[in-house]
Amino acid sequence: MLKKIDDCRWEVPMTGGMKVPGIIYTSERLLKDMGGDESQKQVANVAHLPGIVKYSLAMPDVHWGYGFPIGGVAAFDMETGIISPGGVGYDINCGCRLMTTRLAYDEIRGNIKELVAALFQNIPSGVGSKGDLKLSVKEEKKVLEEGAGWAVRQGFGRPEDLETTEDGGRMAGADPEKVSDRALERGREQLGTLGSGNHFLEIEVVEEIFDPIAAVAFGLELNQVVVMIHSGSRGLGYQVCDDYLARMVKHSGELGFSLPDRQLACAFLKDRRGQDYYAAMAAAANYAWANRQMLMHWTRETFEKTLRKSPRDVGMKLLYDVCHNIAKIETFPVEGKEMQLCVHRKGATRALPPGHAALPPAYLKIGQPVLIPGNMGTGSYVLVGTEKAYTDTFGSACHGAGRVMSRTQAMKASKGRSIHREMADLGVTVMASGRGTLSEEIPAAYKNLDEVVAVVHRAGLARKVARLRAVGCIKG
Repeated sequence: MLKKIDDCRWEVPMTGGMKVPGIIYTSERLLKDMGGDESQKQVANVAHLPGIVKYSLAMPDVHWGYGFPIGGVAAFDMETGIISPGGVGYDINCGCRLMTTRLAYDEIRGNIKELVAALFQNIPSGVGSKGDLKLSVKEEKKVLEEGAGWAVRQGFGRPEDLETTEDGGRMAGADPEKVSDRALERGREQLGTLGSGNHFLEIEVVEEIFDPIAAVAFGLELNQVVVMIHSGSRGLGYQVCDDYLARMVKHSGELGFSLPDRQLACAFLKDRRGQDYYAAMAAAANYAWANRQMLMHWTRETFEKTLRKSPRDVGMKLLYDVCHNIAKIETFPVEGKEMQLCVHRKGATRALPPGHAALPPAYLKIGQPVLIPGNMGTGSYVLVGTEKAYTDTFGSACHGAGRVMSRTQAMKASKGRSIHREMADLGVTVMASGRGTLSEEIPAAYKNLDEVVAVVHRAGLARKVARLRAVGCIKG
């Protein structure tokens, strides 16, 4: 039974073997959307894990996932805590990248269909999609070590792109030797591809500004054209998760404690298995950053060629790249003192406050850009991180709207409908490679984005800066 703390937080009280309480950030309205969803139980299950600190958290986009709920955040003590592939997710470093331009919407209003078609042609998308780039094993391992920096050095972008990418587009501690041959094989031809499902590339327009000072710092203004990319580590990341889950399930009897759910298979952070997973996960995260860097480069080229404008006139610049689905070693206050923790964010993003050492110089005074996309009919929000997130949620906020329908349910709900036409009626030009993708991704399959963001804003985890309206979208 949930216990209401305030208008934005509900407590999952400690019962049984829970070591800490759970806290779900939500509203009365969003709580109803959860219905028979198992995510509340999953929040409680995570609270059973050794070394968990303060509480097991869920963001307002929370929904059922593998082991940990999607939208779940949990931090573990480095001495006694664990690391769990289920707390990171299959799509390691699935994340969002937002680019600003010098273009006003009126300048390209008549070119949206042409732009969407060109982007669809130039950016490989869909299940198992392959790019034009063919990597040797040696070169692929360089990608896993160097991340987005590898892509820039190969001519896919500019050095300044790295300045506003989380961690500079490279996670320390990556070891390609901890990645299986099967994972390497799956990733070899997928670098520079969008993928399928909820991955997208979206042309958006700045529709509303809530915080003019932060908007100026981020380079946002009304009616400006921006582009959002949502993609991850593709088959390589999926395989890394699968490999280590199998390994950890096999050895779960050696942990010395029982798991409330075998999907929470884990290893202690101090043990070799935990360290091996961390090194492989970091390698997959670097692959994802290189992937989004390449997608951004081809998006720049497509805009310039299609609109017949110079790079200066298009002016496509990276506002920020944030990762979801990651576990990171970070320092946060616990009982009045700073403590090094392994923070799992699954379907959650960092929301760091002004002055934090991990921020790029451009945002040191204002705070971290927080990117929250919605469904393909709504667009996205840009927020800015706060001190309250730093103290209350291990510097975390939500990563999207969150599903309320499974893909199967969405397919049934959309049967016999023309989703392309429905999107066009909403003012969004959409192209997708998979026949079922649009049906699985109908707007009704997701929670109300405005309500989700309102909870984050009211709770003080991140402050609203701007709302972006979708006008064109490609999906896998």
